[in-house]
Amino acid sequence: MLIRAVFITIGSILMGVALELFLVPFNIIDGGIAGVSIMLAELTPLSLSLYLFLLNVPFLVLGYKQLGKTFAVSTLYGITIMSITTALLHHVDAFPDDKLLAVLFGGMILGAGVGLVIRYGGALDGIEIISILISKKLRMAVGQIIMLFNVVIFLIAGFVFEWSSAMYSMVTYYIAIKVIDIVVEGLEESKSVTIISKEYDEISQAIMDRLGRGTTLLLARGGYTGDETQVIYCVVSRLELAKLKSIVHSIDERAFIAVEHVSDVMGGNFSKSSIH
Repeated sequence: MLIRAVFITIGSILMGVALELFLVPFNIIDGGIAGVSIMLAELTPLSLSLYLFLLNVPFLVLGYKQLGKTFAVSTLYGITIMSITTALLHHVDAFPDDKLLAVLFGGMILGAGVGLVIRYGGALDGIEIISILISKKLRMAVGQIIMLFNVVIFLIAGFVFEWSSAMYSMVTYYIAIKVIDIVVEGLEESKSVTIISKEYDEISQAIMDRLGRGTTLLLARGGYTGDETQVIYCVVSRLELAKLKSIVHSIDERAFIAVEHVSDVMGGNFSKSSIH
């Protein structure tokens, strides 16, 4: 809980810094509730920090039963820290003088902050919560619903500020999404590999000996032939994938290999053993 609180605090402060020192001074908005809050703060005398808190909390209350107590408490804490940070930095001058630098670094800092909070069990934008609830009713993907909301928000931003600001905001949002993926999933990409071959014993042993990775043999039955066989399953790093394919094809050129992206690996023994 202490580790979660520390990283949610850091992530929330980073988002507050990105908003007040990089984006808001140049009329650049983020997607979701943060974007709506920036526009409302521009059109009314109320502060951004107040809107960030007031607009997010109702969505958090709506999603409390669906998303759980731990998520709700973590999100409420993160939103509170973010709102306090924006309030403290409201009168501080923008960090960069150049709008393009603000877009690039603001997007990266924003993405890092949001990514940290998501990775440690919270959220900083109510649009994600309402999108989860809507997806359960309409059977649409959460990502599609968030994108629809943000398209509308960016279109409105074109009228509130100017169309160049709306386009800069889209670039910022794209950068932030990419950084969020890196923070949440990590830089060390892994690949899960499924191999179907009659030479499963030899291939499995070769992977363990020449690549230093463990394998799992799964009992399977051919859908066409009905013959029983063994399917090899293993997880390797991105850099080891080419060597694994080479090992498999050196034993069986007709082997079927299916590769999938793995965002995280936990448990078991994923450490690399010594290679013979």
